[in-house]
Order: sequence, then structure tokens, then C-alpha cells
Amino acid sequence: MSRIGKRPIDIPDGVKIKQDGSLMTVAGPKGTLSMEIPAGVEVSLEANIARVNALSDGGKGRALRGLARTLIANTVHGVSAGFEKALEIVGVGYRGEVQGKVLKLLIGYSDPVEYTMPEGISIKVDRQVNLVVSGIDKELVGRVAAQIRDLKKPEPYKGKGIRYAGEYVKKKVGKSAGT
Repeated sequence: MSRIGKRPIDIPDGVKIKQDGSLMTVAGPKGTLSMEIPAGVEVSLEANIARVNALSDGGKGRALRGLARTLIANTVHGVSAGFEKALEIVGVGYRGEVQGKVLKLLIGYSDPVEYTMPEGISIKVDRQVNLVVSGIDKELVGRVAAQIRDLKKPEPYKGKGIRYAGEYVKKKVGKSAGT
């Protein structure tokens, strides 16, 4: 059984938390995020610590407490430090560039693929093949990185495509010339 829900959440300097019923707003140096606290959970705010308590001792109450604690901790971390997800473009002639709020990718199709960045997300391109997706919302950063990866998933024969940094692609053996 996990005990994550029992841990207190440290609130760094410069981060302010306001709670209005079940709506919690967290403001920090990088921006502001709002989240809905699940029913069955209450949040107590002290000086620089937030604690999450379950209103019932059952399994569902403990699960919701762990969920709420993790969501609040991710929100606090996002507005104070932010989140990043790195991607690599692998393939001869494959590359990407950012033009305003549009990411242009040359990834083996006849025309460049254009991806419009959603609000709150920034993408940096290093050496035309390394992408860094960054923002304050962990879910949105992960979703955007997954959508970019889905534009050209790494294929198993040559490994060409867009992959997460450090992702291992198991390669298959190609056709053999039979005799």
C-alpha cells in the first residue's frame, strides 16, 4: 500500500495557494494553475506546508487522498520550476524548426508537417534534431510530447522517427535474400 497521500507538500517561497470550496488556485513565478479537488478529500494549508486528508478511511478515500496530493504537488512544482520533456528526431534529412507558434518538421513526408503549439507550451529546437517541450502543466507537456511523437513514431527496422530522449527502440531483422 502506498503512503504518498500522508506526505506533506512543501510550498516554496513565491508560491501562493488560494482555496475556494473545491477549487484550488496556485500562483507562482511561472504562472497560475487551477485545479478541482476531488470530493471526499480536504486540504489544510499551514505556513509553507499543505496536507491532504481523506474524509473516509476506506480504500477509495485513501486512493483519492494520494491522487489529490500528487496533483497538488505537480501543480506547485509546475508554477515554481516548470516541466520539460525531451524528444529526438532520428533519420537522414529529418529535422525540425520553430517559426513563431508553429513547429515545422521534415520527417520523410513529401510536405513539411506543421504542429501548432497550444497556449502555455513552448518548444525549443537544438541542432535541428533535439526538441524540448516545456510548460507549467505536467499533463499538457506530456500530451503535447506524445502528439509530436505520434506524427512519426520510431519504426522497428531502421529506427527512424521521433522518440523520447533516452527511449530504446528494439530493432527487428529485415528481410533476407533467400537462396
